[in-house]
Amino acid sequence: MAVILLTGSFILYTKKGTPEDKNEILIKTVMQGLSQGHYSPEKVDDAFSKKVFALYLERLDYNKKFLLESDVAMLRKYETAIDDQLQQGSYELFDVSADLMEKRTKESQAYYKEILAKPFDFNQAENIELDGKKLSFAKDKAALKEAWRKQLKYQTLVRLADMQKEQEKATAKDAKKEQKTFEQMEADARQRVLKTYDDLYERLAKVNKEDRRATYINAITNVYDPHSGYFPPKAKSDFDIEFTGRLEGIGASLQEKDGQIKVAEIVPGSPSYLQGDLKPGDAIQKVAQGNGEPVLIEGMRIDDAIQLIRGKKGTEVRLTVKKPNGSTKVISIIRDVIVFEETYAQSAMINDKQKIGYIKLPGFYADFENKGGPNSGADVKREIEKLKAAGMQGLILDLRNNGGGSLADAIEMAGLFIDQGPIVQVKTAAGKAVVLDDRDPQVQYGGPLVIMVNSNSASASEILAAAMQDYKRAVIVGSPTYGKGTVQQFFELDEALPAQFDTFKPFGALKLTTQKFYRINGGTTQLRGVKPDVVLPDAYSFLEFGEKDQEYPLPFDEIAPAKFKPWTKSKVNIAQVQANSRNRISGNQSFTLIKESGQRLKQQSDNTVRSLKYTEYLQEEKKAEAQAKRFEEAQKNVPVLNVNRLQQDLQAVSGDTAKAARSKDFLKNLQKDIYVEEAVAVIEKDLK
Repeated sequence: MAVILLTGSFILYTKKGTPEDKNEILIKTVMQGLSQGHYSPEKVDDAFSKKVFALYLERLDYNKKFLLESDVAMLRKYETAIDDQLQQGSYELFDVSADLMEKRTKESQAYYKEILAKPFDFNQAENIELDGKKLSFAKDKAALKEAWRKQLKYQTLVRLADMQKEQEKATAKDAKKEQKTFEQMEADARQRVLKTYDDLYERLAKVNKEDRRATYINAITNVYDPHSGYFPPKAKSDFDIEFTGRLEGIGASLQEKDGQIKVAEIVPGSPSYLQGDLKPGDAIQKVAQGNGEPVLIEGMRIDDAIQLIRGKKGTEVRLTVKKPNGSTKVISIIRDVIVFEETYAQSAMINDKQKIGYIKLPGFYADFENKGGPNSGADVKREIEKLKAAGMQGLILDLRNNGGGSLADAIEMAGLFIDQGPIVQVKTAAGKAVVLDDRDPQVQYGGPLVIMVNSNSASASEILAAAMQDYKRAVIVGSPTYGKGTVQQFFELDEALPAQFDTFKPFGALKLTTQKFYRINGGTTQLRGVKPDVVLPDAYSFLEFGEKDQEYPLPFDEIAPAKFKPWTKSKVNIAQVQANSRNRISGNQSFTLIKESGQRLKQQSDNTVRSLKYTEYLQEEKKAEAQAKRFEEAQKNVPVLNVNRLQQDLQAVSGDTAKAARSKDFLKNLQKDIYVEEAVAVIEKDLK
């Protein structure tokens, strides 16, 4: 584990020679770690202070349901003082804001109880703004109470509409089933919303000042970049469990963003991955255990939310999520351990005009503990050999939704397709760029190659795709990648501090961005990612999703290119490939609908105003459902690819019903994948 060297920029003792309190030691150590260890240290001045203040205020009360305009004006006097407070080890802004939030939280408890005691008038024409960024802080308590009324009315409306839908389904199955009146369902819906808020405030009452401190510290670290952060001891322990993959749960990595708990990544082979509905960018609003009542997690600490979502293998968790397009969906997931086979490289043969090999790689994995353990480089090499032996004439390497992993494996994998040479450049803040090479002259596969990517392809995926694009070795197909070109490292603060601070430990850990990746052509993958040679319509590409849409990402920049020789054993006319693909896409109904769907998602995402009139709300929901159904129906008419597993793979799963079922699902999804269909067309028609 790396250790931050403390060189005396801060004085960690008072004049009396006794240690200061733990929190002062903590913030001074964090600031010193950031100034000495971060790739691009910030100048801690008034401009920095303003950035921290804005970020902290947004996270303090994102939905503007606690603080008044006058409260914000009072806090704003600290807007340019945070830098001075950090130098002194002071938490003055945090202390004042934490006390204020505690006071306003207690006051707001009376609002929801009073408002939910009376029926709502759902015939009244009024709207609600759901995006916290577009809201203003209330001018007074009367305006704040009105904002609460609209929020509670909307949440009751959503429950009411769901209950009405459930009753209609039940009646369709059994006409004699007892039906509730609209008034009875409205009362039930209010009662359920009341229960969720009772539970929420019960949890909020247990949140103390120390629990909130990490939010303040992370507003500071995130001004450096979105991936640097402070982990209190318990949060670091949770991260370690999640990172090893030993935890029984749903297999989703979460983060706090825009005042919400959002899905950052889906772990390959996890229950969420296999279930398929939960996606990066989804905001989790409620969590229910099986058929139990959902728990509202708004305002909940992320580690508490994780505890609700986790659970024993075989148990059900139901997540109410807000999709990036503004729609709400309830997703049922059966908790399980990660199915590790699903995280590994899998292959199949697509039998079309030619035999096209297909390899799906969910992540760049390596077992650093066991020398003989699985690693993605060796596994992809083995799959290539199997496909070659079966007569492969072209290869598709699918890196969609591959969030990265082992850099060494990405370099090894790139070496399978070229003679030898540089693959990526890695640079620290102070040092020169280090070129990392493939030194093996053997070419495992030299035939036509397509690499598939999308907006969830990140880090090591981007390095491999970028290298193959720079060498002109492969045609990159899909949508622009995530754009994460930075490297993070954990620093244990307990190891950084000398023994005289042992009585104050544990302090937790600091995650710092310490390096940047650069392509061999000199440009970083940071922000811009990899733009495919053949760009295909993708519904999510219309939304704000990627490194460039994070708060304070590190910038794109360039360094000197590495010395390399492009691939010359086959020449590809990229302009012709692009023109041919555009012609095929323009005549493909599915891609036309995907483009329409993406534009609709963008429109819905931008339009964050919802009607609070029951009939209008139902019309909006039915319209969205009809559009979604139209797309689903069109997908049924997609041509089916002739895809088969290799004989040895079929034999390997034949004695295991669970593996056989997963293999069947793998083929089923592949057969109707229009993106793979276009990748096949690129190989067969354009890469001769």
